[in-house]
Amino acid sequence: MTSHVIRFQSILPWRRIGAACACLALLGAASGCVYRVTVQQGNYLDKRNTDQLTTGMTKVQVRYLLGTPMMPTIFDSDRWDYLYYLKVGRLKPYQRALTVYFKDDKVDRIDMHNQDPVTKDAPEGRVPAPVL
Repeated sequence: MTSHVIRFQSILPWRRIGAACACLALLGAASGCVYRVTVQQGNYLDKRNTDQLTTGMTKVQVRYLLGTPMMPTIFDSDRWDYLYYLKVGRLKPYQRALTVYFKDDKVDRIDMHNQDPVTKDAPEGRVPAPVL
C-alpha cells in the first residue's frame, strides 16, 4: 500500500466520530430552542363586556355584546357557550368559559367558569400574565 492510503484510513475513524459528535451537539442545542407558536382560540371575553351582561337581555343584545357563540348547540338553542383559550409558548394555558342560558329569547341565567380576578398585572379588560 502507498503511504497516502494508510494515512487516509487512519484519519477516517476520527472524522466519523467528529461528525457524530457535531450532529449530537447540534441536535441537543436545537431541542431547547424550538419556537412555540402562541395559540389563541375562541371568543375573547372582555371583563367590561361580561360585566354588562344581565338577565333579561335579548339574544340580539348578547350577540352584539359578546359576539357569535363559539359553540352553537344544535340540540339546545337556548344555550350559548363562549370559550376562550390562550397558550403562550411553554407556559400554562389560560382558559375562560361563559355559558348563557335563555328562556323565551331572554337571558335567564349566566354561568361563568374559570374567571380569574383582575390583578395589578392584568388591568381590566386584559388577559392576565400566565403563571410560570
